[in-house]
Amino acid sequence: MTLREIIKILNASVYLGEERLDEEVETAFASDLMSDVLTLKETPMLVTGLCNVQTIRTCDMATLDIVVFVRNKKPTEDMVELAEENGMVLLATAYSMFKTCGLLYEAGVKPLY
Repeated sequence: MTLREIIKILNASVYLGEERLDEEVETAFASDLMSDVLTLKETPMLVTGLCNVQTIRTCDMATLDIVVFVRNKKPTEDMVELAEENGMVLLATAYSMFKTCGLLYEAGVKPLY
């Protein structure tokens, strides 16, 4: 599934990475615990409600480069700047994490495990 399709399904806003919207995404991981994110061995899309600079730093350390913020959280300018330096895609949706994950799963995005 492409990021463009994901944006449509989630009625998401794009804060960064418009040039990458035709990329394919196969897996996703959802968490608000950045310690869990640091344990990832693959590089899925992260779905999270934790919206701060540490989220971007953690994703950079874990080599994650697609982040979907849920519950109507919006990245700050500092977050966008740091994410841009690291080549990330930042999306945001008003949906809850549960609904976001359900919609992604229903559309064929696989869970990491």
